[in-house]
Amino acid sequence: MREGNKISTPSVYILSDSLGETAEFVAKAAASQFNSGYINITRYPYISHEEQIDKILDEVELEGGIIAYTLVVNELREYLITKAKKKNIYTVDIMGPMLQALAETCGKSPRMEPGLLYKLDEEYYNKMEAIDFAVKYDDGKNSQGILHADIVLIGVSRTSKTPLCMYLAHKRVKAANIPLIPEVAPPEEIFNLPRHKIVGLTVNPEVLTPIRQERLISLGLASDADYANMERIFKEIEYAEKIMRRVGCSVINVSNRAVEETASKVLQIYYRGERSEKS
Repeated sequence: MREGNKISTPSVYILSDSLGETAEFVAKAAASQFNSGYINITRYPYISHEEQIDKILDEVELEGGIIAYTLVVNELREYLITKAKKKNIYTVDIMGPMLQALAETCGKSPRMEPGLLYKLDEEYYNKMEAIDFAVKYDDGKNSQGILHADIVLIGVSRTSKTPLCMYLAHKRVKAANIPLIPEVAPPEEIFNLPRHKIVGLTVNPEVLTPIRQERLISLGLASDADYANMERIFKEIEYAEKIMRRVGCSVINVSNRAVEETASKVLQIYYRGERSEKS
């Protein structure tokens, strides 16, 4: 609706070679400073051809309004600016001034690749998904996780299975872990996994014993309980390594290893196996 030469309800046309969400957010933020803050917004994402721009310019010329854009492809941006000027259509470059300022400040050229923010967001959500997965399928809570995991870690208690799964999750790797206990049969699913998707963790008894003693003390229990008994620990490790041999998986001794170091070895095993499967 026009009032003289003015538009009572302004229209903003968003052009982007990605989603256009950034420009839409800025337009709404700016509109909030005027009366009701209401504007008509039409978003045109994934602009990749000059013909698309021509059609949008014809519509804006007919209906009235301004164009806000986040076009990082130089050719498309210059084409829009040139054509819009000829039609006396006002354009607002949402990202250009910031790109220029950053380029001049850091002395580097921007990548000029559409959709990078969305890709970063996707990485973030994949990481969150992997963290949720690690929590849900920690310590053998649900054997169904084995079927959906990228990596499954098996080993006796206190071999850093949980910290490893969380570390791997921050690398966007879905990891589950299964404790191996002589009195409890392991889930059958572990015997059907590809070998590169399952990794056994073992540890020297003389290293594990004080770790378990400290764990008992932190829980307010006696440090000489069966859980930290050397004979019991030997039995558990022997049982766990027997299961690992049956599975046929790679085994890592985590004695005196940092979580990051062990995780690096786990990922080497996994990716080497993935490449072998594809070749």
